[in-house]
Amino acid sequence: MSESSAPRIGAELQGTLEFLRAAESLKYMTRTSWTSDGQQETVAAHTWRLCLMALVLAPQFPGIDVGKLLRICLVHDLGEAIGGDISAALQATMPNKAAQERADLVALVQPLPDTVRADLVALWDEYDAAMSPEAKLAKGLDKLETILQHNQGMMPPGFDFLFNLEYGAAYTRDHPILVALRHVMDEDTRLRAHEQTARDAALHRSARPEAS
Repeated sequence: MSESSAPRIGAELQGTLEFLRAAESLKYMTRTSWTSDGQQETVAAHTWRLCLMALVLAPQFPGIDVGKLLRICLVHDLGEAIGGDISAALQATMPNKAAQERADLVALVQPLPDTVRADLVALWDEYDAAMSPEAKLAKGLDKLETILQHNQGMMPPGFDFLFNLEYGAAYTRDHPILVALRHVMDEDTRLRAHEQTARDAALHRSARPEAS
């Protein structure tokens, strides 16, 4: 096909491609979590398993719009394509974290068609405010996926597993399925914390110079 006869795409598709190129950074933007083979987790990997959790648990959530739930899960961390991930422990010291992430999202989706852009921002706002059953469920699943990864991952020495016993508790206490999953994960958290304490103590002893 000659260059002159090649199909041309309009401004909306060009903008969509621009957005998708920018969102690619989520494939390498890292979180404060590690995989079971010792690689630092990316935001995209977290989002993928969050969506997978929502999909496979969907039969347990009668009355929930699963399509909407998945859309919210896909959008909830989009702003991190610009600003990156901020660990849960640091979020408490950043009162403007949500506002900055929303501003980053608005900047990221700017090239998209108006209706698509408005829809993505509205989904993020719904998630942030936990305004619907789907948004509340996405919040709870998001916290559980994070804890699941911490317990499964090859976390570094000194990692504070016990922090997870309170992390996201407000979003995982209302639905019986989330409560049941949280119970199992909390037990795993206590086990990992015990193992980490023993491992850190062993590392400390091995690094201590022997008495002469």
